[in-house]
Amino acid sequence: MLIVFLGAPGAGKGTQARTLAEKKNLTHLATGDLLRAEVAAGSDLGLAAKTFMDRGDLVPDDVMIRMIQGRLDSPESAGILLDGFPRTVAQAQALDDALSAEGAGVDRSIYFEVSEEELVRRLAGRSTCPGCQRAYHDTFNPPKSAEECDGCGTKLIEREDDKPEAVRNRLKVYGTQTTPVLEYYKSAGILVEVDGEQSIVAVQTDLAAAVV
Repeated sequence: MLIVFLGAPGAGKGTQARTLAEKKNLTHLATGDLLRAEVAAGSDLGLAAKTFMDRGDLVPDDVMIRMIQGRLDSPESAGILLDGFPRTVAQAQALDDALSAEGAGVDRSIYFEVSEEELVRRLAGRSTCPGCQRAYHDTFNPPKSAEECDGCGTKLIEREDDKPEAVRNRLKVYGTQTTPVLEYYKSAGILVEVDGEQSIVAVQTDLAAAVV
């Protein structure tokens, strides 16, 4: 099974992906986390991606494709859940090419539909633990301490791509470059749209019905 989660930054893909992956025994590949790990490791991929990430721009297709192709094989799980990839039609086509070589394909593409006003509200006030990658929000999920992770005690940071200027650019880039991916999967008959402004539990119910 291979599932793709689509949605703008702040749509709730990561929260739902972790829950669904656990329930369905899927390997959760969150491309944002993978890229940040490459940057922290100082790898060639990380160095190539960092400048784009700091500006809130999409990382070039060739960099993303190389990273994902090296992680598609996961025999210890029932399948893959891609969170944050593909973000362009070129990436979607490259993914299909890689899967078809193995006699496989994308089974379901889930789009989390959230208004721009709600996305901005969600993205403002986010902080992240650089140690365990736990995410917090000043309003929705505040840490017990304003500056420390509840889990490991590491000092929280505001990611460069969560700062106001980068957030606005991320939403603009998403609208112009990622929206065509929705049409790509809709034409393939595998796109399911979910109202991402519902409660977490309600979204989980919709996902359970979409992924059987």
